[in-house]
Amino acid sequence: MVARILCIAGSDSGGGAGIQADIKTITALGGFAMTAVTAITVQNTLGVSAVHPVPPEIVAGQIRACIDDIGVDAIKIGMLGNEAVINAVADALAGVQVPIVLDPVMIAKGGAPLIEEEAVWALMQRLLPLATVITPNAPELEALTETEVGDAADMLLAAQELLNAGPRAVLAKGGHLDGDDLTDWLVTRQGHQAFGNKRISSASTHGTGCTLAAALACGLGQGLALADAVARARQFVRLAMLSAPGLGQGHGPMGHQALFNDVTAPGPILNQITLPSRDYATSVKFYKELGLKPIVDSPADAYGRLVAGNGVTLSVHGGIGSAGAATIYLESLDLDGWVARLQAAGLVFDQLPRDEDWRWREARLRDPDGNIVCLYCAGEDRRFPPWRL
Repeated sequence: MVARILCIAGSDSGGGAGIQADIKTITALGGFAMTAVTAITVQNTLGVSAVHPVPPEIVAGQIRACIDDIGVDAIKIGMLGNEAVINAVADALAGVQVPIVLDPVMIAKGGAPLIEEEAVWALMQRLLPLATVITPNAPELEALTETEVGDAADMLLAAQELLNAGPRAVLAKGGHLDGDDLTDWLVTRQGHQAFGNKRISSASTHGTGCTLAAALACGLGQGLALADAVARARQFVRLAMLSAPGLGQGHGPMGHQALFNDVTAPGPILNQITLPSRDYATSVKFYKELGLKPIVDSPADAYGRLVAGNGVTLSVHGGIGSAGAATIYLESLDLDGWVARLQAAGLVFDQLPRDEDWRWREARLRDPDGNIVCLYCAGEDRRFPPWRL
């Protein structure tokens, strides 16, 4: 059955964050999104100019209507705004036994406050003890713990302090800290785990926190372990940033609509085909004329990669065999586990999973006709490698 994810958050008229980002994210990841709107905001990429709170009893009524009829597998909580709404949400969720992801939305990207000061204490007392995981950034960590957060060590200490308020885990986000590398820390009572990547230089960052929390809730609702759900959620956010449509004059929205098969399927999905080519330039010209868009072009290596309208990529490669002999690429988020299961079933591999220089992790075997079948995991490096055109 499809995972049922309830999002309790504010509405963003600009469509980049809040309930709108939640729905886009959960839909792209294969879940079913339900909503309880806590506030209507007047906002766009330049900022928030007005907020109209939804009455607490209506917020609670939305929650009960969804849970009582459709049911729920995980809950994402975002903007709440005031103490009355916080108390209404806490009361409505009393006794609900599903994963809860709490994104402590306190300040909009443009700097507008999204929660009343006196409501922070209610958030700490009523909702943190219900949370499976809370996802604060550095400024939110500072506000919740009343400590200064200037580096990774400060983040870890603040996250440990937050654990004492009751959540089972804290995902402390490092995007506000300086440096070319960005590291988020998953902190539990059993220890901590770092999730790091190179920072993406982009003005399209509106809704990153909402999207991450919604993706995390969807993963937990689909049965992923917490660390696996964090990894997939982070990758979803990065791909959405890389796919941003470039809209607006300020902090632009991400490109949820452009995510295809990159993080949605745990099982084999046909994402990439490589064809041998007698004449590299002619082959590339042919596929461009068919409407595919080049994303990698390396004439010196006689190698190019093009992308179709549904996100599937096609490579042409000179000198790798006779024309007509193809390499079929099947992607899985669980590559190593997949290969282990196939080996146990008796399949023989020419290459077991290993990390390649082009940043893909690959295993290889052959089909009964001798064609190469590559099982791989590439994440953002399939469509967005560092050498992308």
